[in-house]
Amino acid sequence: MKFLPNFSRARIFSTILISLVCVVNIQAGLDFYFRPELYTSGYELIGMPGQIAISGFGILFIMWNIPYIYALWNPIKNKAFLVQAIWMQFIGCFGETTLLFRLPENSYLQLRSSILRFVIFDSIGLLLLILSFLIIRNRKNFQK
Repeated sequence: MKFLPNFSRARIFSTILISLVCVVNIQAGLDFYFRPELYTSGYELIGMPGQIAISGFGILFIMWNIPYIYALWNPIKNKAFLVQAIWMQFIGCFGETTLLFRLPENSYLQLRSSILRFVIFDSIGLLLLILSFLIIRNRKNFQK
């Protein structure tokens, strides 16, 4: 008996990788939205304006994951959404890295640490999405 006969191994593994990235991103978005007070100090924001800004980031995290959801539904059929998600993740990594270089050296250490966590977080997500793409692109070799 074949495991999930309508799904190839490539599709299953690709979907798992995309799901990991998507679930963690959405979880972060929900946490930023519902518990912004936990994150305001990490970005040197204060009071209600800081909490609203962080909650806004949470909304953006969730909104940006729409292509990921389409990609994980069927990464082979919806490969364009996966490519879009890869580019979005790359832009996030690149942008966050450039933000680090805009900060004066040896200052704003808490802010620097918060941004660095995002660089690491998004870099891991980018690698998982690229791996997912490579799996579906080379799915004939993956099936052997």
